[in-house]
Amino acid sequence: MARRKKEPKSVHRENIAAAASLLFMEKGITATSMNEIAKAAGYSKATLYVYFENKEEIIGFLVLDSMKRLYSSITSALEQQVETKARYDMICQGLVLYQEEFPFYFKMVLDKINIDFESQNYLPEEKETYQIGEEINEKIKVFLKSGMEKGDLRNDIKIMPTIFQFWGMLSGLIQLAANKEEYIEKTMHLSKIQFLEHGFDMLYHSIEKEGVK
Repeated sequence: MARRKKEPKSVHRENIAAAASLLFMEKGITATSMNEIAKAAGYSKATLYVYFENKEEIIGFLVLDSMKRLYSSITSALEQQVETKARYDMICQGLVLYQEEFPFYFKMVLDKINIDFESQNYLPEEKETYQIGEEINEKIKVFLKSGMEKGDLRNDIKIMPTIFQFWGMLSGLIQLAANKEEYIEKTMHLSKIQFLEHGFDMLYHSIEKEGVK
């Protein structure tokens, strides 16, 4: 216990959030109580409230953490390649790996996030989550503009709608493949990766400039 007291607050918050995320995956957020989170993390309920005021604050912490991981994944994907199609492929691969490693987080980053920060009724994590999301959108915006300037992508693309539409389609495709992997293999005789690669290529061709090989 003495060692635990000496640990920084961030360590305790991470321990609690990690235990909570496992319970959320197993039971769902609504069915998980603060008592259960405290027990799973190895804290008393009173100590738990020292680090998180309520379950919503834990969720905010997890969403922020997931957004940071997604930002890292997207940034890494874009930095590893120069060619437009190769960079797109790396983004897709990064998202697949992200979903496989952090399935609960993958769902969380697709959920509704707060964008109203004029009132005082929001968590600090919510604003940082929003800001990181905007940074991700900016990186994708630069990627699309670069592809258009190189002549690889159509020059009539509406940037922001395209970013949101692709997020929805890519994430939906990845989640579908994860949920229906056995069905895909049995009825289509395709592996999950083959199914996803086909879908990713179809989406890319929708914004590719005509005549580009």
